[in-house]
Amino acid sequence: MPREPGSSEGVWPESEVSDMDERRAPPGDNRTIGRQLRVIRRSRGKSQQVIADLAGISKSHLSRLESGQRALDRRSLIVALAAALEVAPTELTEIAMPAVSEPGIGPAVDRVRLALLSVGMGAPSGEPVPPNVLRTRVAELLDDQQACRHDTVGAALPGLICDLHATLATGRDGPGIAELAVLLHVQGTQAWLRDVGGPLDLGWQTATIAQQEAQRVDDPQLLGLAAFGTGHGLLAAGAFDLAAHQLDTARTATSTADVRGMQLAGMLTFTSSLLAAARREPPEAAAALDEAAELAARTGEANAWWFGFGPTNVGVWRMAVALEAGDHAQAATVAETLDPALIPSPQRQAAYWADYGRALAHLRGRAADASHALRRAELISPARVQRHPFVRETLAELVSKAHRDAVGRELRGMAFRAGLPV
Repeated sequence: MPREPGSSEGVWPESEVSDMDERRAPPGDNRTIGRQLRVIRRSRGKSQQVIADLAGISKSHLSRLESGQRALDRRSLIVALAAALEVAPTELTEIAMPAVSEPGIGPAVDRVRLALLSVGMGAPSGEPVPPNVLRTRVAELLDDQQACRHDTVGAALPGLICDLHATLATGRDGPGIAELAVLLHVQGTQAWLRDVGGPLDLGWQTATIAQQEAQRVDDPQLLGLAAFGTGHGLLAAGAFDLAAHQLDTARTATSTADVRGMQLAGMLTFTSSLLAAARREPPEAAAALDEAAELAARTGEANAWWFGFGPTNVGVWRMAVALEAGDHAQAATVAETLDPALIPSPQRQAAYWADYGRALAHLRGRAADASHALRRAELISPARVQRHPFVRETLAELVSKAHRDAVGRELRGMAFRAGLPV
């Protein structure tokens, strides 16, 4: 197991850390979560010792987090530090991300925002479309999302949102179109925004629209699907208690009498396991993972609602839960029992390689392997490495320790493409 930071060996004294990087760039540009933490702490006039004590960590650990020598990539620690600073967790995670500026993606995010605003105002600007055409368009978009074709998704999404809601407004095939709406917003809009690093408020607005549509038709499975999206939104915002309420309610109401219900219940249970790890409840996290594994053994490899639920996905989620719990050795061990070629979705393959890289980055002597894994993730889905806040944190940590060799060059290249200082 990697040693928990506790000594001051190799830590930059706070008096030697320059404010130059904060003066060099506008807020939010080229900044890690750790550096944003330092900016807020200093603006509050708080010492490292005070914040470390309030968050329940050592001063040397906090110093490493702020300098980028240690990745700040656990929800539980982000929430604890935000509470110590008396700010929302999103003040650390969102402001630390540079604005979405990639050609095609940035304008697409703006168009999605306008589409969601029009839906929220009850005046979608699209045209009613026959239900069978909508089903085809939603399926194609979700296939593209799973294949990490983010430019294609961004180009199609705004118009599809408007057309789908314009169709709903006519009252035509209400329940069937309602399912398409919930599915599109949870597995399409919300997932795409998360992958490209879109603003958290848009992801939350999307989850809210999906929940409202599920409540309108009062369908238990659609309510569960919407709760999956809402739960992830609340988890990202650090609202653990609210997320637990949403997920527990949905899991209780979800029937496992058929294969689709079992897949939905399994995905909700996966999310509950990640939440339990974030709340530092290891027995509950383990129990939820075991429950999901039992359901996966019954369903086999399946793909209702584009979840890709099945035995292979159990391993990917075990990795994510181990990372949230800070057990990097366990995450790497689980990764090495899986064959990523068997993961049907490129999106999930990218998640596998990114999480494997995050785990390896914390193990002594595995920096080269971590770099290789992160590069594999970037080749499948550049956004998974360049826009995911926890992967960016890992890159920053690796670059801070990198040598002037081939591995260091590869790491600095990835960091540069992620908008991190190199």
